[in-house]
Order: sequence, then C-alpha cells, then structure tokens
Amino acid sequence: MNREDFEMLKQDIIYLDNGATTLKPTILAEKVSEYYNQYSANAHRGDYDISLKVDAMYEETRKKVQNWIHAQSSDEIIFTSGATDSLNKIIFGYFRYYLQKGDEVLLTKGEHASNVLPWFELADEIGIIIRYIELDDEKKVTLENVERAITPRTKVISLAHITNVVGDIRPIKKINTLAHSQNILVLVDGAQSVPHIEVDVQDLDIDFLAFSAHKMYGPTGVGVLYGKKELLNQIHPIEFGGGMNATFSSDGVRIYDELPHLLEPGTPNIAGVIGFGSVLTYLDQIGLDHITTYEHDLHSYAIQKLKSVPNIILYNEMSESGIITFNMKDVFAQDLAIYLNKHKICVRAGNHCAKILKDELGIKNTCRISLALYNTKEEIDRLVQVLSNPKLKEEII
Repeated sequence: MNREDFEMLKQDIIYLDNGATTLKPTILAEKVSEYYNQYSANAHRGDYDISLKVDAMYEETRKKVQNWIHAQSSDEIIFTSGATDSLNKIIFGYFRYYLQKGDEVLLTKGEHASNVLPWFELADEIGIIIRYIELDDEKKVTLENVERAITPRTKVISLAHITNVVGDIRPIKKINTLAHSQNILVLVDGAQSVPHIEVDVQDLDIDFLAFSAHKMYGPTGVGVLYGKKELLNQIHPIEFGGGMNATFSSDGVRIYDELPHLLEPGTPNIAGVIGFGSVLTYLDQIGLDHITTYEHDLHSYAIQKLKSVPNIILYNEMSESGIITFNMKDVFAQDLAIYLNKHKICVRAGNHCAKILKDELGIKNTCRISLALYNTKEEIDRLVQVLSNPKLKEEII
C-alpha cells in the first residue's frame, strides 16, 4: 500500500522493523525542507510574517493531533521529544506530587523500559511500591488479572495499549472503567497503538497518553503528551525556560503560561512538528480504518505462512497487532537477524527494551517483525523462503 511514497523502499530492502521506527513518506522531507528553506523562524516569538506563519503551522499540527486521538481540546496536546520524554514528564511532573510513600503502581513485565525505569526511579525517590499484573498463558493482560492485582493501596495503573514484543492489544476501555470506579488513574503508553488502530481518548476515558511521531511515519525527536485538562493543570513543569513564562522579575516572582505552552519550554523541534502535521494529513487521506484492516490481514497471512517454517518458534501467534516475535530452534536471535540482513531483510533482534519480559517468556532474546502499511504479502513470502532454507544453520555458522 502506497509504497511509491517511501523513497527508502527503492533500495530493494524488506523493512520489517516498524515497531522500532517506520520509514518516512517523501512528503515529510519535503515539508521539513520547506520550513528550513522558506520560513525558518522561531515559534511563538516574533511579530513578523514568517514567524506568524510558523506559529500557524505549528498550532495546525496540534489541532491535527487533537483530531487524530479525538481529544476534547487542543490544549490537551503537548509536544515533547518522544514517548519517553512524555512518560517522564507525566511521571515526574504529576505522579511525583500525586503519590505518597506506600502507594502502589501496577505495571506488567511486558512494558517498555520507558514505562518501567521512571517508576523505579520514583520508587527510590518517594517510596512507592511497584507491583506487576500477572499475564495469562499467552502473555496477555486480562481484565480479570488487573482486578486481582488491585489492592486498596493501588493509585496508578501504567501500561502499554499494545506491547512492543507480545503485541497484545490491552482492553484499555474496560481497564479504565474498572480503575476509575476505584479512584485509580491510568497512564497509557500508546507508542505501538496510535499509529495502527483507532485511539479515541474520550471514548476510552484515558487519563494520560504518550506516543511518538517517528513510529507513525513522522520525524524523530517529536512526541505527544496527552492528558485530561484537569490533570494537566496539576502537572509541575520539570523543565523551565523561554516560551513557558508570561513574566518574571529579579526577586524571583514569576508567572508561567497556561497549557499547552507551560509544558513546552525552549525552542521546540519546529521543523519536526510541522513535518508531522503533513504526515497526519497523509495518513488521513489513506484512512486509519483502511490501514488497520490492511495490517490485520497481512498479520494473519504472515502467521499462517510462518507456521510452515521448519524449526520456527512463534511466541505470540494469537496477538492481534502487527507484531510477531519468534526464534529459530538452536539459533541465537542476533545471528538470525544478521543472516536475514544478508538477504536484505530488516528485523529486530534482542530484548526490544522489554528486559523483564524474559521472566514471562523464559528467554531473553528474540527476533521481531513488525508490520506497517507499505509491507506486502510478497515480502512475507520472501521472509518465509529465506527462513525455510535447509542450510540456514550452516550459513549462519
């Protein structure tokens, strides 16, 4: 689908590492170049034409993000440097002040490092307790297991909408309903969901959401922090500087701006944000429902074909997303990835920044393919052909 829009595909590669980052359509580079070459002024600083154009383009992207996730207000959309930055701003800007010693935060062992390490740091700092929701036999989160994990001390549930290794789609709406009935807040890592499926923050009743532009065909260095406005109004900025204050004086008196600029100090990644806006328009033209259906069908096809490969081990055959995690019997994951690279097939190998998932999978390193709108059945066929090579082990050695 739309392969002609991606310049990198002309290199004759099969790119199956979209969970790490997606390829970029040509419209992104064109829009970024346009900014740098035609109106490269700062944002929210000047009173001259090109600066006012930057303001308009920057805020237009904010509106597009609002529409993409169906937020109530564009003030609820904060631009960051990525999902990691967003999660840190939420955890250290809000939950550091909301939580008290002994309060419990529920995670799973399938979470990305960005949704684990900040909580570890906060636990050391203020004495919160981290507990883990048990995963079922397919390494998925069930509502029943969430309910069993909740105690009177539970204050926060923080988890990915779609995990980056198992690829399960968590029942976020039901989890939020359960959590909110017990005054528990929910932080959602949407890095793997927002690019691929409908995420309506109002319908799902999401408290906080974090995601990155580069995983949805946009630029690196741009992320989004979403929060309900009443919660964002309670966040303490963790960075201070120009662009987020109305005034300050030598005696230390200062007045800070309101949302969203309160949480966007300094000069932002203007070119990236404007470029991201062009990508959102591009994706809207394709249609998210069309993307979701296409990727779902491709995933089903891939699972069917991969199951025919001798000695393959599939760890998440029943996942609903475009993420497939596997190994070959008696072959080290990184060695397999290097072998595939010789055939111009790009996959991820390792622990995928989910280092404690090994407690559940029983193995530390795996290979992962993750699908995007430009992948094809022909690419899957080629992957299966290469993996089915009877001399695979000999060639790796």
